[in-house]
Amino acid sequence: MRYVIALISLLLCAPIWAQSFPDHAIRVIVPFAPGGGADVVMRIIQPELMKELGQPVVIENRPGAGGNIGTEAAARAKADGYTVLVATAAQAINNTLTRDLSWDLRKDFTPVISLVQNQSVLATHPSVPVSSVQELIALAKSKPGQLSFASYGSGSTAHMNAELFMLMTGVSMLHVPYKGAGPAINDLIGGQVDLIFGDIAALLPHVKAGSVRPLAIGSKQRFAGLPELKTIAEAGVPGYETAGFLALLAPAGAPAEAVKKMNAATQKVLEMPKIQKRLQDLACIPLGGTSAQSASFINAEIDKWEDVIKKAGIEPK
Repeated sequence: MRYVIALISLLLCAPIWAQSFPDHAIRVIVPFAPGGGADVVMRIIQPELMKELGQPVVIENRPGAGGNIGTEAAARAKADGYTVLVATAAQAINNTLTRDLSWDLRKDFTPVISLVQNQSVLATHPSVPVSSVQELIALAKSKPGQLSFASYGSGSTAHMNAELFMLMTGVSMLHVPYKGAGPAINDLIGGQVDLIFGDIAALLPHVKAGSVRPLAIGSKQRFAGLPELKTIAEAGVPGYETAGFLALLAPAGAPAEAVKKMNAATQKVLEMPKIQKRLQDLACIPLGGTSAQSASFINAEIDKWEDVIKKAGIEPK
């Protein structure tokens, strides 16, 4: 009898819990330093998300180990809907590239919603004698292993973008990893490296100043800020597509109603014209969609980079 009473109590309480979520502050773990791309995007969304949810949304930066430290903290958090993680392409890559991870992006998280895709650009130093993707491929094939590309570090999106390009075109180039976007771009401007497959938002000021030469957009669609610039796929590498992403994930087991409410509130924010304008100015394409669509998207990203890592012979670190 007491089991029946307990079950009835649970059923009666469930709707009350669902209606009351959220009844206190929500913590958003950004596993990177303040001022980085993930942090900036989340801080654009944060004020409107607080209005939609009617509760504080507190951003907690937990940088370190390429996003792994903050991701681990989120994976271990209580699965009550009040802690979410800003996941990026870095975690999708690290899921394969990093040994002995304490978390698994598929098993330890429930996707809430996809936020944005970050558009990328292939750019060279002006001294590199090419003006198109096809010319770059021809030059790289004539000088195997001699052209150098900068990245934000081994396993970064800038590194993986280049690895995918080399796999799809059959060229060989020299990888020069840096500790972050700033040093990598500085050496590209200085001519210490030949090219980069980097984020448009970081490279756009240097493109406009003429200190780097854009060849093509790495993303699936053209960038509105440089509408004349073809995508790499349009420029002669059919099927090439790389773009970073940001998504909100909750710890696995988070209540379905909490995920649903967070999804709905965030979707409303992403549909706001003023938010879309601010994101697009950062070369970010607003995404949104259901939790299931976000899961499918993230799984595809994990599979994609796992395939690149294996085919390129990159050893897990």
